[in-house]
Amino acid sequence: MICAISGEVPDEPVVSKKSGLLFERRLVERYIEDHGKCPVTKEELTMDDIVPVKTNKVAKPRPLQAASIPGLLGIFQNEWDALMLSSFALEQQLHTARQELSHALYQHDAACRVIARLKKERDEARALLALAERQIPASMAGAAPSAVVSNGKSATEDEIGPDGKKIRPGINPVMIEELTECNTMLSAQRKKRQVAPTLVPIDAIERYTQISSHPLHKTNKPGILCMDIHPSKDIIATGGIDTNAVLFDRPSGQILCTLTGHSKKITSLKFVPRDELVITGSADKTVRIWQGNEDGNYNSIHTLNDHNAEVEAVTVHATQKYFVTASKDNTWGFYDISTGSCLSQVGEASGQEGYMSASFHPDGLILGTGTTEAIVKIWDVKTQTNVAKFEGHVGPVTAMSFSENGYFLATAALDGVKLWDLRKLRNFRTISPYDPDTPTNSVEFDFSGSYLAVAGSDTRVYQVANVKLEWNHVKTLLDLSGTGKVTNVKFGADAKYIAVGSMDRNLRIFGLPGDDQMDDAKPSEE
Repeated sequence: MICAISGEVPDEPVVSKKSGLLFERRLVERYIEDHGKCPVTKEELTMDDIVPVKTNKVAKPRPLQAASIPGLLGIFQNEWDALMLSSFALEQQLHTARQELSHALYQHDAACRVIARLKKERDEARALLALAERQIPASMAGAAPSAVVSNGKSATEDEIGPDGKKIRPGINPVMIEELTECNTMLSAQRKKRQVAPTLVPIDAIERYTQISSHPLHKTNKPGILCMDIHPSKDIIATGGIDTNAVLFDRPSGQILCTLTGHSKKITSLKFVPRDELVITGSADKTVRIWQGNEDGNYNSIHTLNDHNAEVEAVTVHATQKYFVTASKDNTWGFYDISTGSCLSQVGEASGQEGYMSASFHPDGLILGTGTTEAIVKIWDVKTQTNVAKFEGHVGPVTAMSFSENGYFLATAALDGVKLWDLRKLRNFRTISPYDPDTPTNSVEFDFSGSYLAVAGSDTRVYQVANVKLEWNHVKTLLDLSGTGKVTNVKFGADAKYIAVGSMDRNLRIFGLPGDDQMDDAKPSEE
C-alpha cells in the first residue's frame, strides 16, 4: 500500500471514493484545501469523499543503516546525490523548454510577417483589379469607333504581302506636305528665337541641390527607367521596372494617376500635350496610347503589337499627330496617333542588331536612332531612308537628344557622350565623364539649348558652347539613391529644376535650396 502522492507507505492511509486511490491523510487534506481536486485525476474532491483505512498499528523497525552514525551518513549522502541528480534533470528540462519557447516565438513572428505581406499583396491585387474593371469599359468604348479606317477595313486587320511581311499604308503625300509645312514654320521661328530672360543663370545652377524626393514606384521592383515632363502643366511622368507609369504633379507633390497594363518594364514614355495623351513603350513588345479624361485618370485606348522584341524608344513628332517607336527587333515604326495605326515600319528583323534609342529632330523631318552596335543612324522621315551614319561609339547608343538650335546632336553610350554637328556630319567633341566601365545612361539638352545634362553614376550639367569653344562643366549632382546608376534626367521649364531618376523607386528634384515650389514659368511656344 503506497501513497499516490509521496510514493511511500502512509502512516494514516485514506482512500478516495471516486478514484479508489490511496493517499497519506495529511498530504491529501492539504491538497484538497488548496485546490479542491484530486491530485491525480483532477476530479472535484472534498474531504467527505475520503475514507480512512484502518490498519494495525505496528512499530516500524529501524533500518539497519540507521543503527549507526556511518550508516546515517550514508543515507544522507544517497539522499543528497538523488537530490542533485533530480536538480540537474530539472535544469535540463528548463533549458529545453526555453529553447522550444524561443523557437515557437520566432515561428510566430515569421508567420505574422508573412501574413502581413500576403495581406499587402492581396490589397494591391484588389486595387489593380478594381482599376482594370474601370478601364476595360472605357477602353472598349474608345477603341470601337477607331477600329475602322478610311478604306473601310479594320485597323487591326494587317494584310500580309507575298514576302510574308505586313503591308503598311505608308506616309501619303498629304502627310508629307503637313510635315514639310511644320518643318518650314519651325525653322523660321528658330532663327528669330532668343533665349528667354527667365532662363536660370549658370551661377544659380551651380548652387542646385536636392530639394525633394518622391517614392513613386513599388519597393519590391525599384528602378525608374524613363521620364518625361509635360511642357505646360509641370507634370512629370515616370516609367519603371514595376511595369507602371506614374504621373506626378510636382508643385503639389501628389501622384495624379498610375498607368497599369504593361506586363514588363516600361522603357520609354512621352506626353502628347495637344490631346492629353501619354504614349508608353515596354519590354513586353507593345506600345500603349493612354487618353486622359476629366477626372484626371488615363485609360488605354490603343495597344500596338507591331514589334517582335522589346520597344526601347518612343518619340513624338512636332505636329503631335505622329510618333515613332524603335525596337530591339531592328525596326522602327511611324504611327498615326489618332488611329493608333502603323503607317510605315522600316528595317529588317535581326537577331544581332537592334535599336536602343530614337529621337525626332526639333523640325520633324529628321529622325535619329541609336543601335546596339554603337552606330547612330540619321533618317529622312519623308522617304524613310537612311541618309547618314555616325560611328565611333563603344557599346549600345542608349540615349540621344537634339538641341533646339537645330544642328547639334548629343548621343550617349558606354564611352560617354559624343556631340555631332549635323551641318558637317561630324563629331566635334567627346565628353567622357566616367570610367570606361560606367556607361552614360541619359543625355538631355534643355529647351533653350543652353545646357546639357549627362547621367551615369551621377548627373552632370554642362554649358553649351559652339563647335570650337570648350563646353564647361557647371555642376555635378551626386547620386543620392545609393545604387550608383542614374538612369534618366530632364530639365524643367527654363531649367528652374532638374528631375532625376535612378535605380531606386524615388524621383528626385534638384533646384535652388528652399525653392521647392518654382515659378509657374512656361517654356517658349514653338
